[in-house]
Amino acid sequence: MTSTSSPVENTWFDHAFASAPVMAILRGMGVERSVELATTAWDLGIDSVELPLQTDEDHAALREVSRLASERGTSVGAGTIVREEQISAAQEAGAEYLVSPGYDESLIRAAAQQSMPFLPGVTTPTELQAATTLGLTWVKAFPAAWLGTSWFSLMRGPFPQVSFVATGGLNAHNAQEFLDAGVRVVAVGSALEDPEQLTLLAAQVGQQA
Repeated sequence: MTSTSSPVENTWFDHAFASAPVMAILRGMGVERSVELATTAWDLGIDSVELPLQTDEDHAALREVSRLASERGTSVGAGTIVREEQISAAQEAGAEYLVSPGYDESLIRAAAQQSMPFLPGVTTPTELQAATTLGLTWVKAFPAAWLGTSWFSLMRGPFPQVSFVATGGLNAHNAQEFLDAGVRVVAVGSALEDPEQLTLLAAQVGQQA
């Protein structure tokens, strides 16, 4: 049955991801390490940093990283949003956008009611069609490494208006392949802890800026 509710949009990401095609995901690293790697990302030119929310320590890390991000004039997102109560918790901790591993219309609408930009996860054309029907133009493709670069090339045909953030199994060595396939943003995690990959990421950020 088609929803009669008003459409939801997430064009906020047009601006948020404009400066660099790379996003940093800091999962379960604690406060001190999250701050350290977020600073590394910002210094590299990666403005977008996401902290998945799964433990109390994750909330503490999000709060501190968000505080530092506001001082630098950038924003931090809260990831792994799978329950409605996480929306208010993330907003209270300073998150400016939300990311989910899957597609859940009730979460998308709940976030919209609280004026929180939401990036839902998709894996199939069915989920992509549902997202565009709802009015979304940005989605997270997860797990990207499993989907492969050809998936993105194929999806650009029927869904040319969609901008993809590729997440899951990406690093500095394969990120460019996904960008070449039409992905707007690639999300990396452990690459921020590898000096060799940092050099590659810096080059990719510079090339796409």
